[in-house]
Amino acid sequence: MAQRSVLYLLLLIITVSCTKQERKLPILGNREPVEKVVDGKTVIDTIYQAVPAFSFLNQDSVRVTEQAFNGKIYVADFFFTRCPSICPVMHRNMLKVYEKYKGNASVKLLSHTIDAIHDQPSVLKTYATKLGITGDQWEFVHGSHDSVYTIAEKSYLVAVGKEASAPGGFIHQGWFVLVDKQKRLRGAYDGTDTKQVAQLIEDMGVLLNEEDGK
Repeated sequence: MAQRSVLYLLLLIITVSCTKQERKLPILGNREPVEKVVDGKTVIDTIYQAVPAFSFLNQDSVRVTEQAFNGKIYVADFFFTRCPSICPVMHRNMLKVYEKYKGNASVKLLSHTIDAIHDQPSVLKTYATKLGITGDQWEFVHGSHDSVYTIAEKSYLVAVGKEASAPGGFIHQGWFVLVDKQKRLRGAYDGTDTKQVAQLIEDMGVLLNEEDGK
């Protein structure tokens, strides 16, 4: 009986492990079917929406481009330092992600300010320091109004905007967007919801396993 119990436990462990390894995250965003020739045959392939080239200044006034994220998965969000509503909650939750993957060279975090006038790199540096962030694994970046708002809405599919009647003068969604090594969108999570942030942390592990298995 004891042997059967041990065997059942081993089978259960193997089944759970296989299930985790086989699980893959969906690819979000727009997609376009294209024809290509493989071994003399025409086949249909799919081109998925991907984050395009960008250039911002981070909290250390260092130029950051998409190349800094080559070969890495990352989580992107949009905020502003004077935000009196959801941003403090979002970044308390993002700290959980940071602590989980701190020091992992395959993981980065990217927070874009939507307040181009006030949130200069020096302001972002103070903000990052108060959160206890050092190094460049979590980048807080500043760019022109047009560059940040365009990449938010067209590439990350996050709504942002100025709104005089809104708390702090801006409106934005609190999504944490998970991006893979090919810069494709693989998940979106409510950064104010602890359960969804926990799911993000788990899905990042799934994505890392998926990428490593290629």
